[in-house]
Amino acid sequence: MASLKDLRGRINSVKSTRKITQAMKMVAAAKLRRAQAQAEAARPYAQRMERMLASLGAAVAGSPDAPRMLIGTGRDQVHLLVVVTAERGLSGAFNTNAGRFARARIRALEAEGKTVKVLTVGRKGTTYLKREFSSRFVGDVSYHNVKRIGFEQADELATRITAMLEAGEFDVCTLIYNRFQSVISQVASEQRLIPAPLPANDATAPAAAGEAPALYEYEPGEEELLAALLPKNLAIQIYRALLENAAGFYGSQMTAMDNATRNAGDMINRLTLNYNRTRQANITKELIEIISGAEAV
Repeated sequence: MASLKDLRGRINSVKSTRKITQAMKMVAAAKLRRAQAQAEAARPYAQRMERMLASLGAAVAGSPDAPRMLIGTGRDQVHLLVVVTAERGLSGAFNTNAGRFARARIRALEAEGKTVKVLTVGRKGTTYLKREFSSRFVGDVSYHNVKRIGFEQADELATRITAMLEAGEFDVCTLIYNRFQSVISQVASEQRLIPAPLPANDATAPAAAGEAPALYEYEPGEEELLAALLPKNLAIQIYRALLENAAGFYGSQMTAMDNATRNAGDMINRLTLNYNRTRQANITKELIEIISGAEAV
């Protein structure tokens, strides 16, 4: 049985931990509001850009002079997976879910005989995937010194991917990240970046039920527009993924710290009850010894 001194030490230790988790929960909640607003604001623009390029690209997809970013290299052998995770932990299964999703995707591609290359964004994804797939890594990016993710980070990453494409280092590029749905729900998702996804049938088909199809008139020609818009679209899609990942991280961290705070409170209650019982037992024992000694005299 633990002594009263040990129990007091454990109670004080858990109380200190609860203060930390409660403070982290409040900080995550404050950052979540801003990150969620940014992620939700970026979605419509990114979706409209993607749909417009799909319509524009459908007109030139069959041309031999179409940009490689639109049609790829014409092969499907080398796949580049860009895995986006957080820089820090203490966020429940947030980073693990993205890592497991990427690991399953790597194994599935290699089972089909494909060559897989991995580029990670975030230290947690690097640590998770390098344990098993270190030979597939072509690089890792960390923004732990960046207080607030901006478009410049996405643009740098897009420029790096474009350079790899021009060098012929991959055929297909896929982005893997946690898509923010709500504070308690972040879904590991994938999005193909290169070649750009084109509509299966009608390029002007509405994206959602009840939505009127969009008709575009282009000036100058499609090829000139694609040359300017495809690199920008790549950066925009990466930027949206970074914002979704940031919002999901803070939501997951807030939930995890809330659960940790509740568990710490329950532990304190149990330890306090145990402390009181032990203290009462010691007092009773001392009284019995005093009474027995008095009777013996």
